[in-house]
This record gives sequence, C-alpha cells and structure tokens, in this order.
Amino acid sequence: MLLIAVRALILYTLLVVVMRLMGKRQIGQLQPFELVITIVIAELAVIPMSNTGIPLLNGIVGILVLMVVQILISMLILYSERARGIICGTPMILINNGKPDREMMHRVRINMDDLLEQLRNKEYPNISDVAYAVLETNGSISVIPKADVIPPSAKDSGTPVEQPRYPISLIVDGQVNLRNLQVAGITLDELQQQAKTQKINDLREVFFAQYNTEGKIDFFLEDKDDN
Repeated sequence: MLLIAVRALILYTLLVVVMRLMGKRQIGQLQPFELVITIVIAELAVIPMSNTGIPLLNGIVGILVLMVVQILISMLILYSERARGIICGTPMILINNGKPDREMMHRVRINMDDLLEQLRNKEYPNISDVAYAVLETNGSISVIPKADVIPPSAKDSGTPVEQPRYPISLIVDGQVNLRNLQVAGITLDELQQQAKTQKINDLREVFFAQYNTEGKIDFFLEDKDDN
C-alpha cells in the first residue's frame, strides 16, 4: 500500500507540472489534439499508479513524450497558419447575415435545437436578434448580435467615461496584503482612514476589502451572527 501511495504521489506531482507547462486552458477551450493528449496522459498515469508490476519509468517517459509533442504542435500552429487550419480546423459560420446556414449546420452535425440552446446560453433567445453565429475551432459558439439589439454605449452617446482600474484585493480574512496596497498606490494609513469613514476602527474586523474598478475601496465586515 505504501508503494502505491508513493507512486501515486510521484505521478500526481509530475502531472501537475506537465499540465502547468502545457498551458492554462479550461477543458471547454481545448483544441481536439490537446483534449486527446490530455486523455492519453491521464491513462498513462493511472496504469502504473495502480499496477505495481509496471515500471514507474514507463508511465513517466510516456507522459513526458506526450508533453513534448503537445508543446511542439502548439508552437507549430502558433507560427504556421496552414498547420493551424489542418490541425485545428477553421471557424464555421452557422448563422450568416441573420439567416441560419442549413448546409453548414448539417456539415458540422448541429441541429436547430442545439443551436438554439447555445444561443440561449449566450442570452439571445431570439434567433432574429443574431447577425452571425460562429462555431469556433474549440467547439464553442460565438455570437455577433444585430446592431439594433446592442445596448448603446457611452462611446455611442458621446459621454466621457474613465477607464476601469484593475480590481485588487487589499484585505482577506482580516489580513492586510501590504504588497497589493503598494500595487494599488495606497498607504496603510490611507486604508485605515477609508475604513474609519465607514465606521470601521479595526481592520481585523474586515472579512474582505477590494480596491474596485472605480478607484474606490469596498469593505465587507465579518459576519458575527452566531445563529
């Protein structure tokens, strides 16, 4: 049992490192070749992990080889448009200029119910509101709405607006993050002063504080309700 635990720990550590080196994409964002490599790597790890009769080195070598293959293919499609089209495919237009393309939908094997479900997930329940719907190479569907259903922006109305700032966590569980304070350009005294304006005398009572996109500090106190 101890041997299996040690092998599992080694392979787990290796998988974490390999997945980190392969990138940070979510499962739904993986290209087909990336998904296949991920599944095979998982299988290569499971077999020597549970079967002590198989040398651990066999699984490690296989995992490392597939990692190198994935990195090389990623570099290839990064610099070669032709290779990218062959390996990843090209986006397919399912709704073209407001009209569903029946031939293209049959080609990619998507029926109308599937398309409508994806549009609803994008908050477009009416297909008449969609100018273009594109099936991306990773299987997701991107939607470009018609101009008359896009809410007017400040740019359209000519209203001047400030660009949003990057939100920064300043306090978590009563602990002040001094590094983030420096990034936000706020001193500890200024933070304490801002807290006092909201009748907070002790920063340890703050569950969470954030420097928001508007350049203001939001404070959230600890919930002291014992019920």
